[in-house]
Amino acid sequence: MTNDTLKEKTARGLFWGGLNSLTQQVIGIIFAIILGRLLDNADFGMMAMIGVFSLIATTLQNSGFPTALANMKEPRDEDYNSVFWFNIIVGFSAYTVLLFCAPLIAAYYNEPRLIPLCRYAFLSILIASFGTAQNAYLFKNLKARQQAKASMTAVIISNVTGAACAFAGLAYWSLATQGLVYVSINTLMAWHYSPWRPSLHGITFEPVKRMLRFSFKILLSNIATIINNNILNFLLGHYYTAHATGNFNQAYQWDSKCFGLVQSMVNQVAQPVLVDLQSDSNRQLNAFRKLMRFTAFLSFPLLLGFGLVAKEFIVITIGEKWLVSAGYVQILCLAGATMPLFTLLSNMVISKGKSNIYLYCTFGLGFAQIVSMLVLWSYGIMTMVIAYTLLNIMWIFVWLFFVYLLTGYRLWFFIKDTAPFAVAAFAVMTAAYLATVYIFTPWLLLICRIAIAAILYYAIMRMARVQILSECEQFIIKKIRSH
Repeated sequence: MTNDTLKEKTARGLFWGGLNSLTQQVIGIIFAIILGRLLDNADFGMMAMIGVFSLIATTLQNSGFPTALANMKEPRDEDYNSVFWFNIIVGFSAYTVLLFCAPLIAAYYNEPRLIPLCRYAFLSILIASFGTAQNAYLFKNLKARQQAKASMTAVIISNVTGAACAFAGLAYWSLATQGLVYVSINTLMAWHYSPWRPSLHGITFEPVKRMLRFSFKILLSNIATIINNNILNFLLGHYYTAHATGNFNQAYQWDSKCFGLVQSMVNQVAQPVLVDLQSDSNRQLNAFRKLMRFTAFLSFPLLLGFGLVAKEFIVITIGEKWLVSAGYVQILCLAGATMPLFTLLSNMVISKGKSNIYLYCTFGLGFAQIVSMLVLWSYGIMTMVIAYTLLNIMWIFVWLFFVYLLTGYRLWFFIKDTAPFAVAAFAVMTAAYLATVYIFTPWLLLICRIAIAAILYYAIMRMARVQILSECEQFIIKKIRSH
């Protein structure tokens, strides 16, 4: 693969990944507003309680194989076939276990209604098991456009279904149905776009055994990541009410929509590109630094900006019943701004084949979070949210240390690549806040703060002649002209 070809593939991947993320988030925002108005805080709390179990089961089913396949130079047909049938077995096994564990989950939260809800919502694990190999094929081959189309279709149909169920008065069942429909459509679309098909002939699990040496650590790391991301929902559901859990989960969902926009865009291309360049350490490091600058360029203004307007946005869109969530959002956005950088650093570790380091870093963060949350839960939810945020921000330096050992990417490089965007974004949000401090009408305040912040940030980037901005503009202009 030539440099130009790789560059073009990366650009296309970022474009389609960005379009996919943007479309999903816009649609997600529209329907999150609808569902936020139609459903109670406790309805969201009910789904938040069981979300961690479904995510862990899905991760077990994937078993880290998409990452392992992406890390291969040229995966064979038998590699995909082995992964496909193994996932089917694990998917059915995971659902069976959770089917019988539903009463135990309900007992932990002291909520009997969770028994039928678990058994219904966890069907997504079975359905998803049929699409893992197809999605891995699309990911490995940088088929970002096809993945984007699949996700967009699934998001639209699932959200419309969820809203219809909410209008019909199905409460938390609406959210469970939405999730099931999303997984089903996404799986069908992956089959549509992937040319690879499973075979019953000569099924062997030898490739799985080989990949497990690498993917098992990725699997454990992914499980730890899920626990890290959902630890507050898990503990709040136990120590507090479904209503309180719903308030936090609403805040976390809005925060994750924002950082997920950048994170999924970069994730679409980061690992395949870094793996392709692993034979040339200088080119790999340069590509990594460019991805880091691009990520910081988008992440800091987006997340700090959302924190700036969180209160007005929440009140206007989903109503004052969610006002408590706005306070959580403002804190979570500080950590959210670093999440895409966090992910990019971990992608570099994985691309070097160091799944053990990935595992240790992820488990270390998980252990620190669990201990701190168990110590602090009695001091209130806001204290837990602040501690969770600070811990996630600080942990980025742990990742930096290991990336430095593997690549020579120094702390000074990280500061040069990210700090200008962080400082500019913080200054812009401060200026936007001060300029609008005497505006008291929520909708006018929201519009003015967004407009001022966007104009100021663009002006600063333009005056500073930021290369990332110029390249983004050139690529967009090229895309427009080509169509």
